[in-house]
Amino acid sequence: MRKWLSLALAVIALDHLTKWWVSSTLDYQEAIPVLPFFSLVRVHNTGAAFSFLADAGGWQRWFFIAIGIVATIIIVRLLKRHAREPRLAFALALVLGGALGNVIDRVMLGHVVDFLYFHYRDFAWPAFNVADSAISVGAALLIWDSLFGKPATPKEAA
Repeated sequence: MRKWLSLALAVIALDHLTKWWVSSTLDYQEAIPVLPFFSLVRVHNTGAAFSFLADAGGWQRWFFIAIGIVATIIIVRLLKRHAREPRLAFALALVLGGALGNVIDRVMLGHVVDFLYFHYRDFAWPAFNVADSAISVGAALLIWDSLFGKPATPKEAA
């Protein structure tokens, strides 16, 4: 369990280190082209993924904080139960670290700092951050494990 919580803490640390760097280097909405299809840009997201509910009037801050706290409790319980299943625990730790990284932003700042921006011609993916990446990778691994992981034995299913 300790190593999975350490992984979650590492995700939080990397997330906040990168957000701190972006916030101290770039002005709000300033962009630095890195590659023809990738830029660093500092934006503030008061909503969820893809800026869902970003213009909802402020109540969404507390709503997403509550969801993050509930998710944290559930994930920690799942981690305790599955700490000896490396694939599952790894995925859960990524989601936990990402969720807490964004919850900390919402509590401290009232928004999440996003800065990774992929684009090509007229297509642009909404900006995101390390926490979002950890949540996405963790969720993908959870789906992968549920589809292709070893099936539960009758003893495990009981």
